Amino acid sequence: MLDRDGLTEGQFMEQYRANDYERPSVAADMVIFTVTEAEEDNYRKLPEKELRVLLIKRGGHPFLGKWALPGGFVRPNETTEQAAVRELREETGVDNVYLEQLYTFSDIGRDPRTWVMSCSYMALINSSAVQLKAGDDAAGAAWFKVTCRLLREQKELIEDGYVKKLQYELKLSSAHGELSAVVEKSVTLTETSSATSYAVVSNDGLAFDHAKIIALAAERLRGKVNYTDIALHLMPKLFTLTELQQVYEVILDKELLKAAFRRKVADLVTETDHYTENAGHRPSRLYRRNLEEWR
Repeated sequence: MLDRDGLTEGQFMEQYRANDYERPSVAADMVIFTVTEAEEDNYRKLPEKELRVLLIKRGGHPFLGKWALPGGFVRPNETTEQAAVRELREETGVDNVYLEQLYTFSDIGRDPRTWVMSCSYMALINSSAVQLKAGDDAAGAAWFKVTCRLLREQKELIEDGYVKKLQYELKLSSAHGELSAVVEKSVTLTETSSATSYAVVSNDGLAFDHAKIIALAAERLRGKVNYTDIALHLMPKLFTLTELQQVYEVILDKELLKAAFRRKVADLVTETDHYTENAGHRPSRLYRRNLEEWR
């Protein structure tokens, strides 16, 4: 077949010049969540769980000395998902874990160097398998305790629908200090369309627009924990139901009724013949993920 200029596809490809068009750089940025135990002086008391996110201290410009999500530019011979897997392996030493694409951030000016689009991913890993190793361009790597809570919500009517704005307060803390940001989510809904956007209202210590990537990931995780088995990807191979409930509670940021929770997860887990040992209290039965139910 010939096009409007009388060219075959082969002839068109021979004269095509990709450099005639502006092209962005593409990065894969990783929100890597894990759950760890807070320090507890009383060995008879079950340690509290904390949701943590991995951050990298930037060792070069731009945002020198600021904390950022691990990530890097996608190489010419790989997909964005392959780049995310590579970055995850390089930063934590693990692979073959839960990974899902979050969103593509393409705001103009999000990176002061050039036009950079970020294809962001969320990974969930068991902290016991992690070996942190900051990349060559980083000054350090650390786990930060993360909380993301709704500050305020308002709804504004427009001609054929409404705009809902939700502001979230993001707090991250570790031995390296405290970081914070306020992220606003705007949802515009009309009779014929819907649109969602995120904006950083204030930011203290985080590089680029990574505050809104973390906020989006926390919101995604919190939403999916209610109707999927996503929380089980944060657990070790064997765990107690109390430990699993703690993980649900730290993600949802609220306490759950024990009986209702156990009914909720009954089909997601399978009991084993193993029990806890040296826990400072009566041994508890250990469970594992129900792979049959997953299939």
